[in-house]
Amino acid sequence: MSQISGYVVRGVTLPDGVKTDLGVSKGHFVDPSDLVNPDIIEAHGLIALPGLVDLHTHLRQPGNEAAETISSGTAAAARGGYTAVFAMANTDPVCDSPQAVQRLHALMDCGDANLGEESGAPLPAEVVPVGAITVGLAGGQVADLEGMHAAGVTYFSDDGKCVMDARVMREAMVRARALSAVVAQHSQDSHLAGQFACLPSGCASLGMPAPGPEDWPGVAESVIVARDVQLSIDTGAHLHICHVSTAESVEIIAWAKARGVQVTAEVTGHHLLLGSALLNTHDTTYKVNPPLRDAENIEAIRAGLASGIIDVVATDHAPHTLVDKHKDFPEAKPGMLGLETVLGVVIEVLVSTGRLD
Repeated sequence: MSQISGYVVRGVTLPDGVKTDLGVSKGHFVDPSDLVNPDIIEAHGLIALPGLVDLHTHLRQPGNEAAETISSGTAAAARGGYTAVFAMANTDPVCDSPQAVQRLHALMDCGDANLGEESGAPLPAEVVPVGAITVGLAGGQVADLEGMHAAGVTYFSDDGKCVMDARVMREAMVRARALSAVVAQHSQDSHLAGQFACLPSGCASLGMPAPGPEDWPGVAESVIVARDVQLSIDTGAHLHICHVSTAESVEIIAWAKARGVQVTAEVTGHHLLLGSALLNTHDTTYKVNPPLRDAENIEAIRAGLASGIIDVVATDHAPHTLVDKHKDFPEAKPGMLGLETVLGVVIEVLVSTGRLD
C-alpha cells in the first residue's frame, strides 16, 4: 500500500485486553506503518471501544433549538463515545408522518450556522429518526407507521407520553409487527402517576400535594409494562420498554423473556447511579421522568442489567434551557443530560465493581 497521511493511536488496549497501535486515515483503520509522519495520540492505559449507539436521545430540533440542536447534540454524543443516536419524536412539530421524517433528514443535511457548521458538513454522529406511535403524541390515533417506515423509520415511540389506550397500542403493535419494526413504550399510567416527578420524601420536603401515598409510584410503571407484555404476546410485536426504573418491572420483563416474548428493555445512567434522596436537595437537576428511585429499586435494575434481563443502557439525554429547568420544583421540566456521562457511569457502577466486564 502507498504511504498515506493520518494518525496513530499508540499503546491503546482493545476490549480483549490486547495492547496495540491503531492507524487511522480518512475515517478508516490502516496499518500504522503505511502512514507518513502521522500525528500521534498517546493512549496508554486507555481502551478502544466500538462506537456506541444510543436508543434514546432528545435532540430538541425542530422546535426547541434554544435547548439543543442536531449539531450540538451529536457533538455531545461524539464526546461521550456515541457514533449514532436515535432521535425521539417529541419535537415541534412531532415526527409523526413521512413528511416530518423527511424534514428531519433535511435538517441533518443543512448544518447549524449558529455553531459554525456549514451546510452539508457531516454530523459528528449519525442521527436515526424515531417515529411517533400516535398522531401528535396525543394517544388517540395511530400515526402513519407504514409511511414513516417507507421513509426509513424502524423504531416507533411516543416517549415522554404513555400510550394509555390499550386498543390503540394493540393496533400499533399489529401494524409494527407487519413492518418488522419496534414499538417502544414510556410506561407511565397517567391515572396513577401524578404531575410531579418525585417520591414521598421529595414531595413532603417540598410541600407539594400528592394524590395518593406516592406522587409517582412504581406501580404506575409496572402496570403498563405488564399490559404491554401481554399485548406483545397477543400480536407477536417487538416491544421495547424505555427507562426501566423499578424492581417490579424487572420481574415482569424476566417473566416475559423466560417465555420467549419478544421484549427488550433499557435503563438509564441516572437511574443506575442516583437515588431518590437527592430530591431532598430541592435541586431540579434531579427531576427526571420516571423519577429517581430508592436503593432497593436501584439494585434491582443494576442486577437486571448485569444478568441480561435489561438489554441496553440508554441516555434519555433530555436537555432544557436554564429558564425551563431553574424553576420551583413543581414547574421545572423533567430530564437531565446523559450523552457525555453514561459510559463513565456504567464503568463506575458496574465495570469497576466487577458486575460487567
